[in-house]
Amino acid sequence: MKKFINSVDTLLDESLRGFALAHADIVRLNPAPRFVCRTAPAQPGKVALISGGGSGHEPLHSGFVGHGMLDAACPGQIFTSPTPDQMLAAAQAVDQGGGILFIVKNYAGDVMNFEMAAEMLDIPNAGILVDDDVSIPEHSSSGRRGVAGTTIVEKIVGAAAESGMTLEECRMLGERVVKATASMGVALKSCTVPALGRPSFELADDELELGVGIHGEKGRERIALTTAGNIVERLASTIDDALKPAQGQRALLHINGLGATPLLELYLIYDLARLFWDQRGVSVTRSLVGNFTTSLDMSGCSITLTLLDDEMTRLWDAPVHTAALRWNC
Repeated sequence: MKKFINSVDTLLDESLRGFALAHADIVRLNPAPRFVCRTAPAQPGKVALISGGGSGHEPLHSGFVGHGMLDAACPGQIFTSPTPDQMLAAAQAVDQGGGILFIVKNYAGDVMNFEMAAEMLDIPNAGILVDDDVSIPEHSSSGRRGVAGTTIVEKIVGAAAESGMTLEECRMLGERVVKATASMGVALKSCTVPALGRPSFELADDELELGVGIHGEKGRERIALTTAGNIVERLASTIDDALKPAQGQRALLHINGLGATPLLELYLIYDLARLFWDQRGVSVTRSLVGNFTTSLDMSGCSITLTLLDDEMTRLWDAPVHTAALRWNC
């Protein structure tokens, strides 16, 4: 294993210190219990958005703390859920009187710990569960995982909170965005978790894994390496079957890198996915390409499609100023 690292035990704290120093105009780090929050507090009465999860998915979630998105993020150890005390401390630090909205990816540890924090919190709060991974059967026992669609939810709901929407209005909007969003990923090479020191699964040079998760999980199917066109056809067809967009439907197309895939290849995937939906009469009016929900050094990507309406489009376009996303600010 070759990585820029001093110690597995100190990696996260050192990385977070560097992140906070590099973006001190936007965020500050609370080291214990560990959370990242805005440097400048939001306006009084605003709903405060908090998300989090295991580290290793950067820039998700800490990179989305700032104006127009999250008020705080709670990073756990690599691929490990943050603890309830992190979430409680973050909520108390960013509460502006409008209540707390937790945005949670559908993983057992994240769900359990955010629910525990919500029960202990003496501030009005609600939650949004993101479960956009359509590689998982809809009625599986644990439900579908939350993956790259989380970025879309955090941006749209973050803009809504910034505009003055109430806690319940933000929650309902978030649920609408989740229902309108579907994602699926593919890996050419697994990631290497520093504490493990080896890839979480092995792929031969002529194999790829369809339907991978963002924690180094194997996919739903291993197939022979094929062309980018065939890969996009498999991913996009599954997403299209799940969302069933009508002709003329407006959409946001997000091509997300999983950590080790160059932009040269991600834009190729975008071109092919855009052609797929253009041929079906779907109007892609908004786009996002790059590494936003990663899996350490995994070689691969995911495709996310979100079906847009006027309100969601307006909120997507609203000003945002974070370490990882910024426009119109």
